Amino acid sequence: MRTPKKLGLGIAGIALLALTACGGPAGSTSEGDPEESGAGAETSADNPYGLEVAENPEFPEGSTMAELAEAGSITIGTKFDQPLFGLVGPDGSPVGFDVAIGALVAAELGIEFGDIEFEETVSANRETFIQNGTVDIVVATYTINDARKEVISFAGPYYEAGQALMVAAGNPEGIEGPEDLEGQPVCSVEGSTPAARIVDEYGADLQATDTYSNCLDPLRNGQVVAVTTDNVILSGFVDQNAGEFELVNEGETFTEEPYGIGLSLEDTEFRDWINDVLEASYEDGTWDSLWEQTAGTVLPTPEPPAVDRY
Repeated sequence: MRTPKKLGLGIAGIALLALTACGGPAGSTSEGDPEESGAGAETSADNPYGLEVAENPEFPEGSTMAELAEAGSITIGTKFDQPLFGLVGPDGSPVGFDVAIGALVAAELGIEFGDIEFEETVSANRETFIQNGTVDIVVATYTINDARKEVISFAGPYYEAGQALMVAAGNPEGIEGPEDLEGQPVCSVEGSTPAARIVDEYGADLQATDTYSNCLDPLRNGQVVAVTTDNVILSGFVDQNAGEFELVNEGETFTEEPYGIGLSLEDTEFRDWINDVLEASYEDGTWDSLWEQTAGTVLPTPEPPAVDRY
């Protein structure tokens, strides 16, 4: 049964990730042109990322952009258990970099932050939610790959992560890399690329679950020797659980994981428009500001990746 989450982010949710207001990201002009974005708005509980919302943006008739702008709302699939990217705060609403990227898209559509509906979307149901219309887009640490592009489309990437390993503090099993995991119990999320890779390429004994947070207790009690997913997700868990976990080789990655925004397969017009929004945010400093307010409280600010207009 669907249980939608209406986002009305309070200060307590922001405090959970120690988010700081580092200056407002840029928004749109009244024409909705991301190339002409202006200065950011003040951050507040109703506008936590300081994004200016486009006023009366104009879009081609019949386009997804026009339909969403006219509706004045958008449903975005994201994860609810991933520190720094998408984590539910005490008020029941998610915060993080994925949430901020989703808010950027909404703002350029003229949609207020409080009119975004965030739907919890785990790895196994991302394609399904896009295909059946449960969500309009998915921003959920969603790696772009060829198999997924056969059933849905991607804008971006807006970030490039890499698969890494998290172990108990002190690394009691002496794991130095994925090659040490053959036949070993390792936790990851069913339906994710890290889970498939750790089995197919490294022969691990996968202990699958639906959310990465459900891997923490098995690692604590020794049921698994490691948790594997993208480095940024694991960094959030290490930061939130001080002294319990560590990253193998300081988070050294062994893959490239470009994160994209998932949307309907044939909606090229919407994909191209979102790519325009992302590229404008790279150029005017909005992307940097959103990162620094969220994942940047723990991780250094990287260069944004080049958009792939396939």
